Amino acid sequence: MLEGNLHRGIPRQGASPHALIDAIQGTLADFLATQIASLDSIDPALGRFARTARELVHAGGKRLRPVFAYWGWRGIAGPAAPVEPVLPAFAALELMHTFALVHDDVMDDSDTRRGRPTAHRIFAGQHEDDGSVGDSGRFGSAAAILIGDLCLVWADQLLARADAPPSVRACYDRMRVEAIAGQYLDVLGESQPGAWSVDRALLVARHKTASYTVQRPLQLGLALTGTAETDTHQAYGKYGLAVGEAFQLRDDLLGVYGDPTVTGKPTSDDLRTGKPTTLLMLARKLATPAQRAELTLDPAGAVNPADGSGGFTNAQIERRAHIITETGAPARLEGMIQERVADGVAALAQAPIHEEARAALIELAVRVTHRPA
Repeated sequence: MLEGNLHRGIPRQGASPHALIDAIQGTLADFLATQIASLDSIDPALGRFARTARELVHAGGKRLRPVFAYWGWRGIAGPAAPVEPVLPAFAALELMHTFALVHDDVMDDSDTRRGRPTAHRIFAGQHEDDGSVGDSGRFGSAAAILIGDLCLVWADQLLARADAPPSVRACYDRMRVEAIAGQYLDVLGESQPGAWSVDRALLVARHKTASYTVQRPLQLGLALTGTAETDTHQAYGKYGLAVGEAFQLRDDLLGVYGDPTVTGKPTSDDLRTGKPTTLLMLARKLATPAQRAELTLDPAGAVNPADGSGGFTNAQIERRAHIITETGAPARLEGMIQERVADGVAALAQAPIHEEARAALIELAVRVTHRPA
């Protein structure tokens, strides 16, 4: 347990969403303050570097992974178990998530995240403001990669502070491998869009998103109880994959039709790069030959990662979004989301977990898959 946690007075009964998130925030704040002080003592530039990392960790977000892990734990631990000994494990998932987001933004060359500049843009701006020599963009990408690496190391350190049996580490490691595997498939898909399919896009969603957003956090929470409840482990696995996939399918829709003032990210980045999401793959499958021809990415019009040139105009992006709508793919995707939510809820029906946790997970399944951002 962390010493001096700012929120160690949270109730032992099932915490309210706000109390739980406050406790996670307090755990992160205490841990990061110590880490920043340590790096600051080496060199002020490292302190500035670490403070930027802290800002990224605290820059909003839904804290879904710790919340799912909490309810996975609470489902077996029950309403009276004290949460403080396992809080570091929940908070560690948020540091891992920051690692994934920062690296993902570098790979996608994204400008904003949660309505703020991405890490590589922040560091590029610092490089310019400082009047440093060299290419600001290259410096920004290099520094952002190191920020992601640092957050992953911090996640390991914070996880080690939890009162956790060895099975927790095994679940955590599997989650990290699956997330990286899914990210590589995502990158590969952008380079081979013609060879991709709806099934392949769903495979990416399963590993890149469902595993480390819902499924493994739930099972990590179960592992924290120190019990080997096979039925619960299987129920969490089925629920996690179904709800996690639905979460990513909603993300696909928001990436094309979402309001950037709400999502905090530019819309149509997926269309601009030709990322083979489930939405785009489904649209191609349902399209007429003429529609499919318009949706096919012309390599000559692709974005050049070296200098950012090329790509579609805004009018072309709007046209592609319109064609996707005409194919009926968004409506079909909505149906797939509903089916997965229903499957996830059904998986919990007979699971031997406390009713409070079951109710919370059913509510979460609906909330995270019907969100505006």
